[in-house]
Amino acid sequence: MTFWAEFTEKLYQNFVQDNRWRYLTTGLKNTVIIALFAVLIGVVIGFLIAMIRTTHDKTGRYKVLNWFSKLYLTVIRGTPALIQLLIIYYVVFASVDISKTLVASVAFGLNSGAYVAEIFRSGIMSIDRGQTEAGRSLGLDYNTTMWLIVMPQAIKNILPALGNEFIVLLKETSISGYIAIQDLTKGGDIIRSRTYDAFLPLIAVAIIYLIMVLGLEKLVENMERRLAKSDYR
Repeated sequence: MTFWAEFTEKLYQNFVQDNRWRYLTTGLKNTVIIALFAVLIGVVIGFLIAMIRTTHDKTGRYKVLNWFSKLYLTVIRGTPALIQLLIIYYVVFASVDISKTLVASVAFGLNSGAYVAEIFRSGIMSIDRGQTEAGRSLGLDYNTTMWLIVMPQAIKNILPALGNEFIVLLKETSISGYIAIQDLTKGGDIIRSRTYDAFLPLIAVAIIYLIMVLGLEKLVENMERRLAKSDYR
């Protein structure tokens, strides 16, 4: 049997026979759902934590909330995402009948929120203090100054780092299979267990992840380009 004939036969066995390609499409759907909800949760948590910490640093308010925020950041950034996923599934939601996809979204959202919070905070703190003082001199209160003057500039500064965090989050969801979710990686693993061929299923999974990551990188680049153009208007 020639190399091409053998390769074609393996493609058929791994992806066509018994419609095994559906393991990948189902896994891809679950991966995208988990990543999207985790991004939303992470952005909301990260933004709130960043606002609490920066407000405390600038005004001294929210001492208790700031303490809890620092504790949250320390715990989440100091422990592996896999352990957090297992704790949330087997401990926090152990007695609750809840969707595993939702559990994974919450777990990855909580994990991402800690990193997004520091990204937001670094962006806010990078804005020159004179910008805040200028807003206050115009009669704007602290919150209005943050929303209208500081945050638009901060978002421009943090966009590349925020995009990278979303890419890392997408790839991090590959551990969802530890709580028996059929994500993209698990789908490839199921095919491998049926055909006893690890090469093609894993390569297919890697290619799909690579395509998604390249798409996200292109999207971030386009956003950066548009924001850069707005600076010259």
